[in-house]
Amino acid sequence: MVAVSINRELKKTVPDLALGCVSAAVEVEQHSQALWREIELHLMQVATSFNSDAIGSIPQIAAMRSAYRSLGKDPSRYRGSAEALLRRILSGKGLYQVNNVVDINNLISLESLLPAGSYDLFNVSTPMELRVGRSGETYKGIGKEQINIENLPVFADEHGPFGSPTSDSERAMIRPETRKVLLVIFSFAGFGELDKWMDRAAVLLRSYAAGQSIECNKIA
Repeated sequence: MVAVSINRELKKTVPDLALGCVSAAVEVEQHSQALWREIELHLMQVATSFNSDAIGSIPQIAAMRSAYRSLGKDPSRYRGSAEALLRRILSGKGLYQVNNVVDINNLISLESLLPAGSYDLFNVSTPMELRVGRSGETYKGIGKEQINIENLPVFADEHGPFGSPTSDSERAMIRPETRKVLLVIFSFAGFGELDKWMDRAAVLLRSYAAGQSIECNKIA
């Protein structure tokens, strides 16, 4: 299994932080029609199940927002990916298509209401650690300019930070040539249903990304 850990100082500040890690060999495709049908069915359910005015009271999102405040980061400015996706759907903007692995990542995030990130294991090194972003740290976000990651929970390897529950870096992004990925589900309220969502991610990767050699691991 890929070597992943949570930094002690981060754990002191956010004691209930836990990770569900799923690694897999995959085949990246620009679009999976069968996967997108499954996503569209869930988007219809989301649109009728949630109210944009009550997003902050959803337990999974409330826990993440509280953790960000504890770290000194404004959760209304730096939203977790699950909250950002949910707000996008409820505002009528729809969900963007990227590729089958990223689309699976986004579906897991919307189903679990937990942030999720997927990383190309060829472009990161192990061990990797989730730690607090340091003063002045930034990275080039996917489709964005430099992102201020100071005080955010960030994944880092020997080359520096590359991902967070809010927005990931270009360095670790999933590309057509990606062959092995790490999909991480971030929980700020303990292990909870991480087993369920790791199993779900494994099923989706097998079904829609030819996933093989799948390994799952919980970290706290």
